[in-house]
Amino acid sequence: MTAHTDIRTHPLLYGCMGLGGGWDTAPWTAEDVRHAEAAIEAALAAGISAFDHADIYRHGKSEAVFGEVLARAPGLRQRIVLQSKCGIRLPDGDRPGHYDLRAASIVRRVEESLTRLRTDVLDVLLLHRPDPLTGPEEIAGAVASLHSQGLVRQFGVSNMSGAQLSALQAHLDVPLVVDQLEMSLARRDWVEAGVLFNTPAAAGVGCPPGTVEHCHANGVRLQAWGALARGRFADGADTPVNRLVADLARRHGTTPETVLLWWLRKHPAGIAPVVGTTRPERIRACADAVAREPGLSHEEWYELWVAARGAPLP
Repeated sequence: MTAHTDIRTHPLLYGCMGLGGGWDTAPWTAEDVRHAEAAIEAALAAGISAFDHADIYRHGKSEAVFGEVLARAPGLRQRIVLQSKCGIRLPDGDRPGHYDLRAASIVRRVEESLTRLRTDVLDVLLLHRPDPLTGPEEIAGAVASLHSQGLVRQFGVSNMSGAQLSALQAHLDVPLVVDQLEMSLARRDWVEAGVLFNTPAAAGVGCPPGTVEHCHANGVRLQAWGALARGRFADGADTPVNRLVADLARRHGTTPETVLLWWLRKHPAGIAPVVGTTRPERIRACADAVAREPGLSHEEWYELWVAARGAPLP
């Protein structure tokens, strides 16, 4: 496998959830395609060549408009890595939203994603959420089939704990190489789960302890969705955290967006942020997070963490 294809070599990904128009089943439009083209061009200009999808994003329209862009740009598919997810079923009439990792469903959803993306292979497939009704043996059958047919190159999960990763991996012949979690300066329980262990504050932490450590020890690349926290710390607001982020950006000659992404990337587990803004200027503002190694000092990293917590560490 080449370095280009291995998702673990990509420091940032562009998250495509915002592409494709509204969260409805209305057809996508020419303007939706132009919007996607602008975002993809900005991501490539920023040095981002891995693109993160899911079959449910905009009811499939995110993948569909991306596929239209690929069809209009010969050679683009060979320059990028495509990652998508399956396993969430949106509400439909009287049927509630639910999770479905049954083997037949996984295979069918991948085939549908390939059709929408107008490609013959996914570089990476993530299982989007745990399905408590489907055992790992059945999931393993779908993974083996997709891999042997050459439809998916690499596999991973999203929103799963280290224990769930370990239980699933025990039944697979191919490695799980990604766990995508919500991680940002606003969503810090992934780091606080370990650091606040054996303190009263641990009771308020939602992430199971050991997930980050499991990934680090087993070659599983952590990806951070919601990495910019919807821009809340880079929007120029007059708060202690926003002022600190802006000050660090000035000190290091970069952008507030890069500072926030550096905060994630500096962690030794190796975290690849997923940038989901659809504004080209904000995508381009992330370029230093690709081109430069995290420039924050040990103390600056903690300074950001303590400021975001609003309270000192125990």
